[in-house]
Amino acid sequence: MNTLIGLLIIAIGSFGQSSSYVPINKVKNWSWESFWLVQGIFAWLVFPLLGALLAIPAGSSLLELWGAGGALPAMIYGVLWGVGGLTFGLSMRYLGVALGQSIALGTCAGFGTLFPALFAGKDLLHGEGLMLLIGVCITLAGIAIIGYAGSLRSKNMTEEEKRAAVKDFALTKGLLVALLAGVMSACFALGLDAGTPIKEAALAGGVEALYAGLPVIFLVTLGGFCTNAIYCIWQNIKNKTGKEYFSVKGAVLTNNLLFCALAGVLWYSQFFGLEMGKSFLTDSPILLAFSWSILMSLNVTFSNVWGILLKEWKGVSNTTIAVLILGLVVLISSIIVVAMAQV
Repeated sequence: MNTLIGLLIIAIGSFGQSSSYVPINKVKNWSWESFWLVQGIFAWLVFPLLGALLAIPAGSSLLELWGAGGALPAMIYGVLWGVGGLTFGLSMRYLGVALGQSIALGTCAGFGTLFPALFAGKDLLHGEGLMLLIGVCITLAGIAIIGYAGSLRSKNMTEEEKRAAVKDFALTKGLLVALLAGVMSACFALGLDAGTPIKEAALAGGVEALYAGLPVIFLVTLGGFCTNAIYCIWQNIKNKTGKEYFSVKGAVLTNNLLFCALAGVLWYSQFFGLEMGKSFLTDSPILLAFSWSILMSLNVTFSNVWGILLKEWKGVSNTTIAVLILGLVVLISSIIVVAMAQV
């Protein structure tokens, strides 16, 4: 029962993340770098800080908690993850919600699951390590099939149809950016792993397991915010778009801030849900280690649902849709295979 609850919580957080790019379409009169920075303030600073405050032991503080060890490595991994987060946004710009998230998150799922296991010295050719490797391979197979569906979509659509679905559609550039985003985004998982002493200190201080990992998430997102802020401000200067923050007023400014805040809280919900869900998977070590890949797989699934709803796949052939569905089925089967191996 605990396993099902944990997976359900992760799924709810995943749905939130996959929905986080929808509100951005409602932002008006701001360039990409402007709304990306503003939503980042909410996604990587405001809401992670509020979450971290839930895990402060009585009579302690965040600074004391971070002093338990691992804070600096977690932030450094966050800076590296920030590169992934930045290019992740660009992958949405060039490929759309469905294909961009599929490629980036699939790559992130593989590396984010295997890197911590390898760094911990786990044997990936035997026992639990082998099941972990098999699960990741199935995940990547599903992503590859979805990527193929994306290439079929590109071939079947006219340039006008591509632009109508995704304004800045560019397949080759988008694929390269999405792959880079996936590899660098995997550093988030390494940041969470590096902050384990902080999580243990929170537990030792009487914090519930549901919230103990939240202060670590804030450290990683703080590092990522620094990377994204530097790039966005540089783009504001380069493109002379810095004035956009102050040029919109009244109802438009309120609209932009509300939708950026909504995007931010939806994005943060994936990691809030991941940490809460993992607390129910402690009796399932393989699923616990595979939880990162589960989150990314569900993100891909839900993002493609949104892609269909947003008509990003409009006009493609039935064969392309069939390939897409096959990829999603393979993706979900990775979770089922690992879950059955745990029984």
